[in-house]
Amino acid sequence: MSDKQQTSDVVIVGAGPTGLLLAGDLAMAGLRVTVLEKRAAESNLTRAFAVHARTLEQFDDRGLADELIATGQVIDSLRLFGHVALDTRKLPTRFPFVLITPQSSTERLLAERALKAGVTIVRGTELIALRQDSRGVALDVRTEGESVTHTAKYAVGADGVRSTVRDLLGIPFPGESVISSVLLADVRLRREPEEVLTFYATAQGFAFLVPFGDGWYRVIAWDRSRQRPESAPVSLAEIADITRTVLGVDYGLYEARWMSRFHSDERQVPNYRSGRFFLAGDAAHCHSPAGGQGMNTGLQDAANLSWKMAAVIRGWAPDALLDTYQTERHPVGRMALRNSGAIVRLALAHSAPARALRTALAAGAGRVGPLAEFGARQISGIGIRYPAPKGSHHLVGRRIPDLRLAVDQPGGPARLHEALRAGRSVLISNDELSVAEPWASRMVTAAPADPHGKLRDTVLLVRPDGYAAWAGIDPSRGELRAALSQWLGTPAD
Repeated sequence: MSDKQQTSDVVIVGAGPTGLLLAGDLAMAGLRVTVLEKRAAESNLTRAFAVHARTLEQFDDRGLADELIATGQVIDSLRLFGHVALDTRKLPTRFPFVLITPQSSTERLLAERALKAGVTIVRGTELIALRQDSRGVALDVRTEGESVTHTAKYAVGADGVRSTVRDLLGIPFPGESVISSVLLADVRLRREPEEVLTFYATAQGFAFLVPFGDGWYRVIAWDRSRQRPESAPVSLAEIADITRTVLGVDYGLYEARWMSRFHSDERQVPNYRSGRFFLAGDAAHCHSPAGGQGMNTGLQDAANLSWKMAAVIRGWAPDALLDTYQTERHPVGRMALRNSGAIVRLALAHSAPARALRTALAAGAGRVGPLAEFGARQISGIGIRYPAPKGSHHLVGRRIPDLRLAVDQPGGPARLHEALRAGRSVLISNDELSVAEPWASRMVTAAPADPHGKLRDTVLLVRPDGYAAWAGIDPSRGELRAALSQWLGTPAD
């Protein structure tokens, strides 16, 4: 324990997308937030490029979607392997596409939002030790040779696959390596690819090309016959040879600014919570990059946890609400592992039966409508549903689409995503909403734009993360008051 101490409501370890979105949400809710980051400076050496529809909806909830989309290029299908692609055009969302943009663009927007909201980001920190008791947590760090103890009510480890928070807590990270000796590089090309995202897989290997937008391209390449330890040197000639062989085209790779060799694991912690510590993003789950779900899953972890933590710290909800982070997000992390694992194993199929299955899938891609739509909903995040109590309205636990709202005053929200930008729950009803007035500081009230539409007799309470907390058909004032008390706590005096 050091002599110097800093106090916050929440300390987050890791200034990647997950940690930054969480920090911004908490600060927007009026909490004091400190983010501790090991990197001394921001870096664009990242593996994540795909931003899926559900994540874009979460960015829209924060007024950032349009700005993020402007940093990249949109595609309406994501190549998974061979001729099998994820078709997003029929997704029921304002964002029926995949956004291809460097992770650095996502981090930059989230960092700007967090800093504007008052978050303190401390870079160049080394986490040495941590501890907790019934009142809070303490994290001992070393920054520029100085030892500092950061105390808070709660802490979140969003510090990646090699999470120091997870290791210091002694939380197991079971799993296995799914693929090794994958080559990564940032290069220039003499020939521009025909598609925004170029990917292909054969029985021998795979290759992936995606632009940064500034003349540099990220290339990922793997060859079954060139399995070497991660410490083995990487050459541009080796990367260029694999890429040319797999893609069947010579794009003229040259001038690599960065090269690396890595392996990809499938792992997940059994519990996302350990007392007053939580794990999110890659610190809680990791898997192959197939399907581009890693960063998206982490961002949605943050969106799920942030409003719950704010409600507990501000006294609106019991600590038990934080336990639902595990029950809701752990199954989603497990699903991401299954999805990405299935994709990568089919892409790397070597045996005759596996190759036959892959060929059958390629031949039927897009022909089996319901199956293809289900796959698109799951990978995009649109189809995620959280558990609901027995006997609940069928909407409870479901993602609520971007409903049109009646605008009752100039500049008022015209869509659900706009209403959610306040960072509060949204109560949607055609009826008199005076019963909700005692909770006015904790939620937004609105009526549907079409009073005779599907919600004409339904009162709907939408959580800050866009999922239905409660719904009832023509409820009594007492029923509505009970639901609001359950989700928003005792009314303020």
